[in-house]
Amino acid sequence: MPYPELMIAPMRAEVTRLGVQEMKTVDEVDAALGNAEGTAFVFVNSMCGCAAGGARPALAKALATATAKPAKLLTVFAGQDLDATARVRSYFGQYQPSSPSAALLKDGEVVAFIHRHEIEGRSPEMIAAAIVTAFETHCA
Repeated sequence: MPYPELMIAPMRAEVTRLGVQEMKTVDEVDAALGNAEGTAFVFVNSMCGCAAGGARPALAKALATATAKPAKLLTVFAGQDLDATARVRSYFGQYQPSSPSAALLKDGEVVAFIHRHEIEGRSPEMIAAAIVTAFETHCA
């Protein structure tokens, strides 16, 4: 069952104000990811503490410091936009559902993935470094 929108609106805004395109429907996901050409970064947002204390601040740091970035910056909100989140995860291939998480796709293939267990207990700086490394490796 989805969370009340009033509760998660600030968490959505924390990501979208960075210039990340939100996808709330299956059609929006397919429009953004259906053309497999190029690079796309998908941030699976979440209400949990590790998203608030680690993943979202890390995303902000990574976007502020990376010298190379993907062509598309995208997000879905797990626990809220259920169908869109399920569709996004279908693009992740063998990677198990995880929230928060992040995937970098290049020409339709996942080339980097950060699971929740790689976010929990890590500082935003450590998580941001992993994102920046993925960007600079695959988006240059």
